[in-house]
Amino acid sequence: MHQLTLAEIARGLADKKFSAEELTRTLLARIAQLDPQINSFISLTEELALQQAKAADVRRASGENGALLGAPIGHKDLFCTQGVRTSCGSKMLDNFKAPYDATVVAKLAAAGAVTLGKTNMDEFAMGSANESSYYGKVRNPWNLEHVPGGSSGGSAAAVAARLLPAATATDTGGSIRQPAAFTNLTGLKPTYGRVSRWGMIAYASSLDQGGPLARTAEDCALLLQGMAGFDPQDSTSIDEPVPDYSAGLNDSIQGLRIGVPKEYFSAGLDPRIAERVHDSVKELEKLGAVIKEISLPNNQHAIPAYYVIAPAEASSNLSRFDGVRFGYRCEEPKDLEDLYKRSRGEGFGAEVQRRIMVGAYALSAGYYDAYYLKAQKIRRLIKNDFMSAFNEVDVILGPTTPNPAWKIGAKNNDPVAEYLEDFYTITANLAGLPGLSMPAGFVDGLPVGVQLLAPYFQEGRLLNVAHQYQLNTDWHTRTPQGF
Repeated sequence: MHQLTLAEIARGLADKKFSAEELTRTLLARIAQLDPQINSFISLTEELALQQAKAADVRRASGENGALLGAPIGHKDLFCTQGVRTSCGSKMLDNFKAPYDATVVAKLAAAGAVTLGKTNMDEFAMGSANESSYYGKVRNPWNLEHVPGGSSGGSAAAVAARLLPAATATDTGGSIRQPAAFTNLTGLKPTYGRVSRWGMIAYASSLDQGGPLARTAEDCALLLQGMAGFDPQDSTSIDEPVPDYSAGLNDSIQGLRIGVPKEYFSAGLDPRIAERVHDSVKELEKLGAVIKEISLPNNQHAIPAYYVIAPAEASSNLSRFDGVRFGYRCEEPKDLEDLYKRSRGEGFGAEVQRRIMVGAYALSAGYYDAYYLKAQKIRRLIKNDFMSAFNEVDVILGPTTPNPAWKIGAKNNDPVAEYLEDFYTITANLAGLPGLSMPAGFVDGLPVGVQLLAPYFQEGRLLNVAHQYQLNTDWHTRTPQGF
């Protein structure tokens, strides 16, 4: 049962081949057996999962037949889950049990999804390797000596290791798409505002977006269907009708205009990944797509702009963790200042502290105009580049990452080298566009992803292209050895 996709599980449950409870017990046993190798979960919710599975079986017996009814999933550990530890991968929130469900959690529970647990992540979603978690690093099931990508590495590793068929994740600068590429999964970052951020612990409020991680585009369509929609509790949520994402999966892509930016093939790209990208272009051409070279001239400024804006917003968002109201508090503070300093110094890890300091500096008097304001102007130029490009093409295609997954610890002493791994993904967050990564081959036994970008609210188009590609390739069906 662990090899079934979300879509196959829905059909199996509908045909009464197995029950949601049987499936849940099978996967919980599998997690207990295999997860110690990869460390993809922070908390397991066995009791809740079995309750939800039994309830799903009752609903199915009464005639309900939703695609997610009885489907087992995991939640990245920054989605608040009532009564369950929601840690954000940090010592700061190690003792925090959320008093309410995030909108995403509530919507998926209402659809009948079964929550197996909360998945590991880089602390406060800051990282590209899943090495900064207070609960220990996550390992890539394709090679246990390599990183699974971050910050949603726990969700990605769990799905790749077939511990569960799909999981929720979040993407601030590539944290769904990059782990998807590193672990041979399909990952979708929706348009900013498409999925509610209410109850999703914030890193950078103008960039964060929740989305699905699964093995196929078909599964991402099913999970996104359950996650998407307007939420009046979230001021950044957009009141836009949610289409049926599964309905257009089998549409022909004959005549679809695909743009390939010339800036993507610079010296920083591993030539073997470039080859995989060109292979995927040829495959899509065979299906009738029309390929056109385009230019995104301001792409080169994305990394510096992002690493000013995101830390600036993080320094503001994380100021609430002060040892007073909730979360970690230092022992025996001398006074209020000591309480603040030691609670934050002891509760936050090195990477979080680094980004808070960078952000506070960029926002400080005398530097705001030179850094933050200038970064926002670059952000606008990047968005304008995309708007111009989408006048000529329907979808933009390129690499998801410049390199395959690196060895654990390889970039620990060089944070900038890790930041540069986000080169291809962060522009979608700066512009608020939807982006998808899909499996496109292997380099040295490690998975490679290809990224697709589309205009606002065109997630269905991305899923359609990826599904057609997956009907004609088998990369997404490969399983890591031992799992």
